[in-house]
Amino acid sequence: MSGQPFRLEGRRGEVLPFRFDGRDYEGYRGDTLAAALLANGVRTVATSVTLGRPRGIFAAWTEEPNAVVQIEHPFPEPMLQATVVELYAGLVATGLPGRGRLAAEPDPARYDGVYAHCDVLVVGAGPAGLAAAAAAAGSGARVILADDRPSPGGSLPDTGETVDGVPGTAWAATALAELESHPETRVLTRTGVFGYYDDNYLVAVERRGENASSRERVWRIRARRVVLATGAHERSIAFAGNDLPGVMLAGSARAYANRYGVLPGRRAVVFTTGDSAYAAARDLAAAGVEIAAVVDTRTGATPGRDGSGGFSASGGMDGLSGLDGPGGPDGWGGLGEAEALTGHFVTHVNGEHGVTSVTVSQRPVAGGTPSGTVLSGGREIEADLLLVSGGWNPAVHLFSQAGGTLRYDEQLGSFVPWSTRQAVEVAGAARGLLTLATCLEDGAAAGARAAEAAGFPTPSTSGASAQRTGETPPDTETPQTGETPSSTETPQAGETSETTLAEHVWLVPADDYRTHFVDLQRDVTVADVMRATGAGLRSVEHVKRYTTAGTGHDQGKTSGVLTSGVVAHALGVDVSRLGTTTFRAPYLPVSFATLAGRDRGALHDPARVTALHEWHVAYGAPFENVGQWRRPWYYPREGEDMEAAVLRECRAVREAAGAMDASTLGKIDIQGPDAAELLDRLYTNMMSTLKVGSIRYGVMCRPDGMVFDDGTVIRLAEDRFLVTTTTGNAAAVLDWMEEWLQTEWPSLRVYCTSVTEQWATVALAGPRSREVLAGLAPELAVDKVSFPFMTWRDTRVAGLDARVCRISFSGELAYEINVSAWDGLALWEAVQATGAVTPYGTETMHVLRAEKGYPIVGQDTDGTVTPADLGMEWVVSKKKADFLGKRSFARADTARPDRKHLVGLLPLDPDVLLPEGSHLVAVDRLPEPPVPMLGHVTSSYRSAALGRTFALALVSGGRERVGERLYVPVGGELLPVTVTHHVLYDPEGARRDG
Repeated sequence: MSGQPFRLEGRRGEVLPFRFDGRDYEGYRGDTLAAALLANGVRTVATSVTLGRPRGIFAAWTEEPNAVVQIEHPFPEPMLQATVVELYAGLVATGLPGRGRLAAEPDPARYDGVYAHCDVLVVGAGPAGLAAAAAAAGSGARVILADDRPSPGGSLPDTGETVDGVPGTAWAATALAELESHPETRVLTRTGVFGYYDDNYLVAVERRGENASSRERVWRIRARRVVLATGAHERSIAFAGNDLPGVMLAGSARAYANRYGVLPGRRAVVFTTGDSAYAAARDLAAAGVEIAAVVDTRTGATPGRDGSGGFSASGGMDGLSGLDGPGGPDGWGGLGEAEALTGHFVTHVNGEHGVTSVTVSQRPVAGGTPSGTVLSGGREIEADLLLVSGGWNPAVHLFSQAGGTLRYDEQLGSFVPWSTRQAVEVAGAARGLLTLATCLEDGAAAGARAAEAAGFPTPSTSGASAQRTGETPPDTETPQTGETPSSTETPQAGETSETTLAEHVWLVPADDYRTHFVDLQRDVTVADVMRATGAGLRSVEHVKRYTTAGTGHDQGKTSGVLTSGVVAHALGVDVSRLGTTTFRAPYLPVSFATLAGRDRGALHDPARVTALHEWHVAYGAPFENVGQWRRPWYYPREGEDMEAAVLRECRAVREAAGAMDASTLGKIDIQGPDAAELLDRLYTNMMSTLKVGSIRYGVMCRPDGMVFDDGTVIRLAEDRFLVTTTTGNAAAVLDWMEEWLQTEWPSLRVYCTSVTEQWATVALAGPRSREVLAGLAPELAVDKVSFPFMTWRDTRVAGLDARVCRISFSGELAYEINVSAWDGLALWEAVQATGAVTPYGTETMHVLRAEKGYPIVGQDTDGTVTPADLGMEWVVSKKKADFLGKRSFARADTARPDRKHLVGLLPLDPDVLLPEGSHLVAVDRLPEPPVPMLGHVTSSYRSAALGRTFALALVSGGRERVGERLYVPVGGELLPVTVTHHVLYDPEGARRDG
C-alpha cells in the first residue's frame, strides 16, 4: 500500500501514526515497532555500541540484538527492543547510537507487584505450552500459564501450520478460551518469566500498557511444579559483514511475512546449514520476495527431509513442522527460479549501509572442515536481504537458572536440558524436539506429569496430530525431574524419520575475522574471540568476560552457543567439552522502575536525620548522605565556597575549638554475663581486660582477616559495654553480632541492642576544647590527670545529664558529649552560645582525620586490607587464643611484602588535588597497555595545617616506597607524587592531650 511500500496487499487494520528518528510513519495495530519500520522501508534502526556500525532488524522477538531504541513519548525510556515494543498511536522513538538516555523528570507511571501460588506453572504458550497447560488444568490443579507475547500460539502465526485441520492461530485461540474457562487457571499474556530461583520460585514481568492502572507488574510466583515450554532460538553464522542491515534470521523473516504481512526485502539469498530455512524461503517467495539463491553448506543435501521447519513460543522454534508443502518432500517447490547452491558458503556481505549483494564461494571438494579452510574466489549475487539459519538453540536459560545441567546434542548441534534438582519439566523445542506433532505430544505428557506430581492425577492423554507432519514420537518415558537420565529411549533432539542431518557451521573461514560478528549487540567478532584464546584463555566463561560476548540486553540468545562454537574452533576442541556460559537472570530485560515497584522516593529509602537537623538547615549547611543519614557537610558563610569553608573550619579546630554533630555514629548496647567474651571473639584486640570507666579502640575483621569495621568499646559495667561503629556500618555490625550469636555461639549469654537513635553526640575538638567543656560542666574535673585520654565520665553538661568520653578522631584534644536525643538541640545550642566554638561538618572531619592517617573503613579500605596493611599491627592481639580472622593472619599471603599498604602522597605541585580513585604507576611515561598499577588514591584533600594538598593511598609495598617518586595518570597527564608515611600531621601525637 502507499506509505508502507513493504506491506503485503490485503493487510489492514486500525492505522496507528508514529514517529521515528524525526519522521512520521504509519503502521497497524498488532505491529511491533520493528514490523512497522520494516513495512515503511526503514532498514537502519540503530548503530552498534562500540564500532558505530549501522544496524538493522535481525530477529523478530526477544532475541533481537541490534534494533535497540529509545522511546521518547509518552515517557523517555532507553534500551528497548523494537521487536518487542508494541505499536500504539503517538509513539515517538529514536534509534540509539549505542547507548540510551535516562529521563530527567520523574516517571509518572505506577509499577506494582503481585505474589501468586499455583500447583503447576507453565512458561510459554506455544503448542507445547498450551498442551501442557490444558493437561494440567484438566486435572483440577491450579495452573498459571505465562507467555511474553500478546497472544498465544508461539510460532503458529509465523508458520501458518494447522493442528487437527484447524489453522494454528485459531487452534491456539480455542485452546486459550478453554483454559480460561477453568476456574483454577490463570493466563498471563505479555508476561515474561525472567528469573528461576530455588524452591520453584519464579519472577515474571507483565507489560500492562500505558492506559492500565500500572504500566508493568512483577509477578512473584511459587509453584509446586513447573513446565518450561520456552521454545528455541535460531542461530546465526559468523561471516564477513554479517551485521549489515538486511541480514536477518530466516525464521524471523518468515514471521514478519506471515504474522505481520511485512516483506523484509525484495530479493533474498538464503544461507543455511539445515532444512528449516527452506520453509521460510517458500513462505517469503509466496509473499512476493524473489529468492535469488539458496546457499546450503551441505554437499549433496536433500532439503526437506529432517522435518525441522519451525519456530518457537518465545521468538524461536516450538514445533516447526515439515517441509512437505508445495513441491513435495524435496522442499524445493514454491521457490520459483531460485538457484540451489549446495556445498557453498556466503563469504561476504557487500554494501555500506545495508545489503546490496552477497559473495558466495564453493567449499573445497576434499580436505578441511567447514570452518577450517579459507575460501577464495566466489561470485556476487545481487540482493537486499540475506536470510541466515545456522541451526536452533533450545532456550535453556530458565532451566539453567534452576540449577539444571545440560548435555550437548550432536544432531541438534546445541545444548539441551539434562537433569535438575528442582521440580521442573521441560517440553517441546526447549528440549530439542523439532516437529509440531512431537511438541504437542511432549507438552501434554509434561503437563500431565506435573499435575500428577502436584497431587492431581490425570487420565492418559495423547497429543493432537499435526496435519502437515503426521509424525509422533516413540511411546517412551521421559527422565523424571531430579532423576539422573537413564538409558531409556526418549524423543531425541531433532528426531524424525529419514533424517537429513544439519551441518554445524560456526564461522566461514577467512584470513581476516574483524567483521565476522559473533555477538552483534556487543560488537564482538571472531577476531576478538581469537585474541582472547591467543592470550591463553581456555574457558568460555573467561572468553565471555574478556570479550563481553553474551553480556548485552539479549543475554546471548543468538550469540551464546555461537560463541562456544567459535571458541571451540579457535582451540581445536569439540564444543561439547567447552559447554556454555552461565545463564543468569534476567532472561528478559527488566527496568529498575519495575523492580522497585511502589518502593520509590523517600518512602523507599527514608532519610534519617539527627536531633540537631533543623539547626543545621537554618545555618545553611548542605548535607552529605552517609548510609540513610543526612549529615551536615560544611557550614558556608557569605561569599564562601566549599573549599574556603572547609579550610576555615579546619583552622578553627587546629587552632581553637570546633564542634561536630556525631550523633550518627552507630551505638550498640552489649549486655550479659558473656559480653566480654563475645567482644574478645569479634575484635582483634583484647576487650575483656578493659576496666570499667575506660575506652578502647578496636577493629573487627572477617574470617579472611580483612578489616570489616572499627570503632570504640566503652565499658559501662562488668557485664555491660557500649560499642560504637562507623555510621554506614551500624546495621551491618549489629547483624554480624547476631549472626555469630545465633548460629555459631548460641551458648553465649549476651543481648545486643541498637541505641544509635537514643543518644545525641556532640564532638568538641581543638586546643581550647578543655576550656569550653570546663565552662559547660563545672562539676567535672577536666584536667588531663583527672580525665585522661580514652576514659569516660557521667556528669552534667549545660545542665543536662551527659556522658563525656575523652576520644579524638582529629588528633587534637577532644571530647564526645553524649546526651539523650531529646536534649541534643539544647546541648548543641549551649556549645554554640559560648562563642568560642566553630561548627564543622563531615568534610572537615575527613580532612582532619586524614592528616593524622586515621583510615575510614569503606573509603581507605576495600575488603582486601588487613590491619597490618593500615599500619595498625598493634591492634591485633598476640595474647588471645582465637578471634575472627586470627588464622588468616598466619597465612603467607597476609605477610607478602608487596601487599598494598596505606601511605601518604604529596603531589610535586602542592596545589594539585588528586582525584580520589586515581591509579598510581611507577613509570614517568605511559607505555602501551596493559600498564601495571601499583595502587590507588583513597582520600585526597587540601590541608590548612599543611599548607598544601595531600592524599592517602593504598600502594603495593607502600611502606618500602616512602620517599619514592610515583605518578598518577589524570586526563592524559602523569602527575608526580612523593610517597610519605600515612601520618602527615603531628606524628608524635603531642597535641592529643592539649
